Amino acid sequence: MKTIWLVTLSATALLAQGPTASRPNDHVHWSLTLDLGAVAPGHETVGKLTAQIDSGWHLYSLSTPPGPIPTTIKFADNAAIGKVRIFQPAPDRKFDANFNADTETFTGAPIFLLQFTVNANASSSSEITALARYQVCSDTVCIPPVTRAASATLKIDATAAPSLPSIPSGYTEFTGTSTISGPRPAAADSSLGGFLLLAFGFGLASIFTPCVFPMIPITMSFFLNQKNVTRRDTIIQALIFCLGIIVLFTALGLLATSLLGPFGVVQLGSNPWVNGLIAVIFLIFGLSLLGAFEITIPSSILTKLDSASQKGGYLGTLVMGLTFSLASFACVGPFVGTLLAASVQGGGSRPLLGMAGFSTGLALPFFLLALFPAYLKKLPRSGGWLARVKVVMGFVILAAMLKYVSSIDQVLQWGFLTRERFLAAWIVLFAMAGLYLLGLLRMEGVSKDDNVTLGRLLVGIAFLIFSISLVPGIFGAGLGELDSYVPVAKGSASLGGGSSEKLVWLENDFNGALARARAEKKLVLVNFTGYACTNCHWMKANMFTQPDIASAMKGMILVDLYTDGTDAASQANQKLEEGKFGTIAIPYYVLYDPGASNDAARVLASFPGLTRKPAEYLAFLNTSVSAATTVSVTNASPFGPFATLGGAPFDATPLRNKVVVLNFWATWCVPCRQEIPAFNKMQAQLGPRGLMVLGVSLDEDGAPAVTPFLKSNPIEYTLALGAPKVAELNTQFKIDQLPVTLIYDRSGKLLQRFEGFTKADAIQSVVDRAL
Repeated sequence: MKTIWLVTLSATALLAQGPTASRPNDHVHWSLTLDLGAVAPGHETVGKLTAQIDSGWHLYSLSTPPGPIPTTIKFADNAAIGKVRIFQPAPDRKFDANFNADTETFTGAPIFLLQFTVNANASSSSEITALARYQVCSDTVCIPPVTRAASATLKIDATAAPSLPSIPSGYTEFTGTSTISGPRPAAADSSLGGFLLLAFGFGLASIFTPCVFPMIPITMSFFLNQKNVTRRDTIIQALIFCLGIIVLFTALGLLATSLLGPFGVVQLGSNPWVNGLIAVIFLIFGLSLLGAFEITIPSSILTKLDSASQKGGYLGTLVMGLTFSLASFACVGPFVGTLLAASVQGGGSRPLLGMAGFSTGLALPFFLLALFPAYLKKLPRSGGWLARVKVVMGFVILAAMLKYVSSIDQVLQWGFLTRERFLAAWIVLFAMAGLYLLGLLRMEGVSKDDNVTLGRLLVGIAFLIFSISLVPGIFGAGLGELDSYVPVAKGSASLGGGSSEKLVWLENDFNGALARARAEKKLVLVNFTGYACTNCHWMKANMFTQPDIASAMKGMILVDLYTDGTDAASQANQKLEEGKFGTIAIPYYVLYDPGASNDAARVLASFPGLTRKPAEYLAFLNTSVSAATTVSVTNASPFGPFATLGGAPFDATPLRNKVVVLNFWATWCVPCRQEIPAFNKMQAQLGPRGLMVLGVSLDEDGAPAVTPFLKSNPIEYTLALGAPKVAELNTQFKIDQLPVTLIYDRSGKLLQRFEGFTKADAIQSVVDRAL
């Protein structure tokens, strides 16, 4: 059956050919003329190469940036021709969203000037030929690059009068590089603006990470402890707090990057010394709020700074900004590292501007939070409740301290502060806060004769309920969102749905995972993770325990690659993630086909960061599995000379009994790019019903052209390469323009052929009938 289906498909490919074997009009007609009737040896002349472009089509210039294929012009070998200089008229330059770059095009009849010297030893007239290789496109199709020739007779006469060639104004010499150098007038600004907006958005998003939220009560408690402050002082302190975050965060991020590289920023957040410093600061603040001692600035410092208005308070505010910057790195490190890596690639002042934008977004919400406590202290009801807030904040800060102690324990792998001990400490601390508010624990702010108000009662009950709700976590139950904060229990990722079966993870053994996957004929799911990564913990506790997702992962070899440790394995994992995927973010998930050897292992798909949508992650797993089975490797494939991205022959066996949408495309083809989102959607919606979209790239450069393209233009269906046999495919399928889409039914019979850009509903109507 397999052979019959493949033979049928190959046969219908012949029916997919156009009505004639001749190449169609390529829509550009070239002609060459010479300025002078005759030229003396050793002198110069100018050839005019005219490109007559059909209406509705455009030709790319010699200097258009990569994306579309630039036109190239040269003379065929001729002994009479010496040095050549090529000039082009001013092209139409505009931003093309399909390439995310400026492009340069010609329409009408542009004339290219070829100024050349006749060799001194040339003695007789000869025919000279200009060769133009170019790409031409309309709004719906692109013609693959072709080479066309135009000839003229060069008359050589030693008695010819010398003449100095003149190049008209408006022409520029093409020197082999793009004329688009430096910033684009509008597009560059918008690009920088978009980058700064992204950086600012990263800062705002970081507010909602688990490590930043615990800083909110610290900020409030710090400002609540300020005495005798005026409105002016409050505003200045808030501004200094905000500016302190911006200045210190920017300086710290740039310093870490210069010393450690982008990955060092992420590692700083899990550094035991940094976490130890934060834990000590939290401990001091917590004990101070509980009444153990009062934090004051040394009198010697106050005396020296007395000449400046309230400089002691401002210094304390700056210290708070530094504490916040250090404390937040454990969660925002991936944001900062990714942002810095992107900004360094952009060059110039982008690292500084990007970090300033990021820290501004991070500090802006704290400007209001910094203002609010100062105004609280001026309220008439500023009696005993402030003392109670202070004590409760002390318990909360001590609980937050344990998060950083836990990070130290996990990174150094001591195993002392286990999940059970961590939760036991939290249960006690939050219960103590509840009992204190209910008047059962005598401390500052609570006297024997105080009546428990309704507000105190409700808040105290809430603390006790929260404390009791942590108890099941000691015995292995999941805690939902709280699992981001607490240590991960070994083997905690079960199959979900109450199943006692556990997902088995290898640790820091990538090569071992590949070997095991080959032996068991499975895929490998790599989890770039961190010991102190809260988002990583959340994914394992809440996403991987979803029944559908756990079921899909059960059929894979799972391996954790930790990147934030101090050991050699973490260093190696860092280099692997950054070198292979160009990112330093964790968590980061990658699905591998193990291949025939470790060197032959192929990346099928990747998924960056945390998601709270199970369907989104499940689609990643399912799409990856589909890609693995579709692009399997065999030594012989009768379905065209296709190849995988890795260069192996493409196996058409998985196409059997499928409705196949075969799309021929190229990275330089604008209409092809425009069709990709529709094919992604079609595969996602109709794949479960038996559709398989197969995109075959006809880029002559093959994988080196396609791989970078995929980073910014994700293709979520099966992909194959036509290179190095593009010419053979063009003949087999009669392809003389792109895109071309062929639709086959389950038996391999060709149903319809579409040439040029085709609306998705036209293709889907044929697919629906076939399904």
